[in-house]
Amino acid sequence: MTGAAASPFSPRMVLAMLVVGAGAFLLCLYAIGQGWTGQHDDTGGSGHAASNGLNGYAALVRLLEKRGYPVSTTRDRARLDDRALLILTPPLTQNAAELSELLRKRRFEGPTIVILPKWFAFDASKVPGIKGAKPGWVLLGDPTSPTWLSKVVAIEHTEISLDHEGRWTGLGHTGALPTAKAQSIFGPNLAPLVSDGHGALVAYAEDGGSYPTLQPLAGRTVVQLRESDENSYALVIVAEPDLVNNLGLADQGRARLAVQLVGASLENQKLPVVFDLTLAGLGASDNLLKLAFEPPFLAATLCLLLAALVVAWRGLRRFGPPLAEEPALGHGKRQLARNGAGLIERSRRLHLLGPPYAALIAGRIAARLGLREAAPEARDLAAARLLEARGLAADYPARLAALRGARRSTDLLRAAGALKSIERTLAP
Repeated sequence: MTGAAASPFSPRMVLAMLVVGAGAFLLCLYAIGQGWTGQHDDTGGSGHAASNGLNGYAALVRLLEKRGYPVSTTRDRARLDDRALLILTPPLTQNAAELSELLRKRRFEGPTIVILPKWFAFDASKVPGIKGAKPGWVLLGDPTSPTWLSKVVAIEHTEISLDHEGRWTGLGHTGALPTAKAQSIFGPNLAPLVSDGHGALVAYAEDGGSYPTLQPLAGRTVVQLRESDENSYALVIVAEPDLVNNLGLADQGRARLAVQLVGASLENQKLPVVFDLTLAGLGASDNLLKLAFEPPFLAATLCLLLAALVVAWRGLRRFGPPLAEEPALGHGKRQLARNGAGLIERSRRLHLLGPPYAALIAGRIAARLGLREAAPEARDLAAARLLEARGLAADYPARLAALRGARRSTDLLRAAGALKSIERTLAP
């Protein structure tokens, strides 16, 4: 390892990338849970609280907000159990068993208003020949009553009909409907609040509960209940949706009736008003971000967060800057010799260096002395005689023998230096 190398990314840049990435991931989880698909909820002709069509209830939502009620819409099935005034807008194809189970749970959770469907509606922008239709505009088909009403357990034995009457009376008011056919209900367990002379346009279910606000409006006497029924909440059925939908709220009289009906259903309790969107098919999956912080996933989430914090701390507080590694093989003759020496040293073969190095030095000395002997023994004897005659190294054979027999690194270096000193005294 060699000196420190400059990092291409600053710690602040890396931290910013991690924060932005984590935030985007959490936002993605939240968006999945909330159903942020980019599609408009007010298209397709469904009658629900997010629809701006004639058969929708977006106007009722805004009207209640203007009147000071805490209003919200929900895609979450879990919120249907909240202690609030829940307004349900089931479609014509509603499953009776599903609605029955929901109303059974709501009896002791909070008041409920069920607005029955009446219209088949078509997206106006998809109808040939209609130009300039805005998002949410619909065309209404013939009125049709739901077939599942008598199968709902909370209001069984209830009959429904479409009458040719266009007026309504109730809650101290009277008025006309926007269409000729009124949808009404009648049954042994219903107390009419608004009627048209044939049946109840709005009624609440007489299920044994005490409703001090609704009962006088229906001409019923408020009675003292047994303790088991004291905490029950009212179920109000709006059989004629044109009293409260976007088409109906174009009239001030019907708008006042809608606000009064919501206030009476609350029974003087300060509860929020929640419009359901799940029955209309706009329910969202569970919020993944919320699930991550609820048992049994909370333990795993905490472990992941702790691990992420440790990794981030270790990455930002590392032990010194990163070091640039030394190249495995150096460049140049000297580095090549060092690499070879290092390889021999690691292989522990030093004892094999003496004889070949002695032969190499002896050949170079003989060449400088001008000897041309081919046999190594004859060449070494001739070199020894010449060196002794010149008075340079009378112990030349002993030095060769010492290098050939060396086994340790110190002996090799000493013997090699002795021969190298003879080579240096001879002219090249």
